[in-house]
This record gives sequence, structure tokens and C-alpha cells, in this order.
Amino acid sequence: MNTEKPFRAIKSFVRREGRLTVGQQKALDTGWSEFGLSLENGPLNLAHTFGRQAPCILEIGFGMGRSLAEMALAQPENDYIGIEVHRPGVGCLLKDIIEQQIPNIRIYDQDAVEVLKQCIPDHSLAGLQLFFPDPWHKKRHNKRRLVQAEFVKLVLQKLQPGGFFHLATDWEHYALQMMEVLSAEPGFSNAAGANEFAQRPISRPLTKFEQRGQRLGHGVWDLLFEKQS
Repeated sequence: MNTEKPFRAIKSFVRREGRLTVGQQKALDTGWSEFGLSLENGPLNLAHTFGRQAPCILEIGFGMGRSLAEMALAQPENDYIGIEVHRPGVGCLLKDIIEQQIPNIRIYDQDAVEVLKQCIPDHSLAGLQLFFPDPWHKKRHNKRRLVQAEFVKLVLQKLQPGGFFHLATDWEHYALQMMEVLSAEPGFSNAAGANEFAQRPISRPLTKFEQRGQRLGHGVWDLLFEKQS
């Protein structure tokens, strides 16, 4: 008898609906049918979804979506899938997609782990980004952090050989946990060197949140790991 608990019994996020602006609601009403994706539709055919063959990068928790929109515009050769459960953030990104005519982004508004498990084909992603996830900073809540050994194995399964896993956090304790968990997974290698944090790549735009933190003297830790071929 298998007595193991299924992965994801504990949620790492709290769904916060928030209040939508008129513009965000309009973007959801008009843009979701073209740019939204659903768990119910099952595994993605990425070439069919984007209408082309291109490297695909997935971002978990894109917030209001401004940095993801900036990346997609700056790197039109890539396709991007964003996951966010905060509806105003989804509406904000859809508004940017429509107004700036960004063709290479698609969006899920559901549990990222379930999206990975049910919708993303194995060995299909060129990269996965996780920027400033909830640190669940109280010790009794640390178990809710997304970056745990089981999650790292799931990410590894979805990446192509040589694919990257890029993380960033402004919470040092979480950064150290991320480093420990990722370094323990033999399928990944640290692009910056053993136990070393990475410099922020130019491809990761500075968010307003991060810029404010820098003015206040807060640290930010980037981690860049690659899947072994």
C-alpha cells in the first residue's frame, strides 16, 4: 500500500481576487478567449498554441505582468506562458498585451503546480522563471514555500536538456533554502558555480517593487540553474 502523501497537499499561495479596474475587466472580457489558457483543455501543443515553433519560457507568479510584457517585447523570438492567480494582475497583463500588440504571451490563472503537471509536456520548456514568490517568512509557514524538493523535480521534468530555472527573492532565508534545495538535485547544475548566487541577467527587468527595495537597502538574490544534458 502506498502511504506517501501526494505532492501539493499544502498550497503555496492564497488566491486574492482584489478589485478590477474598468480597463482590466474590459481586457479580461475581450482578450481572455485569445490569450487565456485553461487546465480543462489538458496538455498543450505549444506549436499549435503559439502558431509557430519557438523556445517557450514559463513564468510563475507574474504579479501585474509588466516585467513579463517587457521581456516578451524585448525577445520576440521566444514564446512566454505566464501563471498568476491574482485577477487584477491577469487583467493588467491582458491590457498590456492588447494595447502593445504582444503576440507571444499566453496566460493561466490557476494553480501553477497543477498547470505544470496537467498541461505542460515533459522536456518542452526552454526555461522557467520564479521571481519573488511568497516567502512565507514565519517559521511555522515555511512548509508552504513553493521551492521544495518535489517541486524542483517537477520543474526538471518539464525543462528541455540545457533549459534554465531562474529564481529571484528579496528574502535571504528563502534564498538560502532555494540554494540548498536546488544544489541537492543532481539533475541541475548551478550556472554561477557551486553555492554561488547569480548576477541579475539583463533579461530580467527591474520591477518597481525591486527598485523600491534597492532604495531602502534591501538585498535581492538571483539563482540560475541549468538542466544537465
